[in-house]
Amino acid sequence: MLDALFVAIVIACLAVVMVLVLGLGGFGKGSGWAKNNSNKLMRYRIASQFVAVVLIVAYVYLKRNGA
Repeated sequence: MLDALFVAIVIACLAVVMVLVLGLGGFGKGSGWAKNNSNKLMRYRIASQFVAVVLIVAYVYLKRNGA
């Protein structure tokens, strides 16, 4: 159970990094694509960070309670 949760945490953290890099790359270019999609990418980043934090808290909770 905990190993699968740890893998899910790693995947969620990688998703956060990918969305962040995509947003920063578009911002760095200054292209019209970034202007049109920056708000959407910010929402995706916040949602993926929320999922990652919830998974991390669940992992710590389960680890402390001996699950």
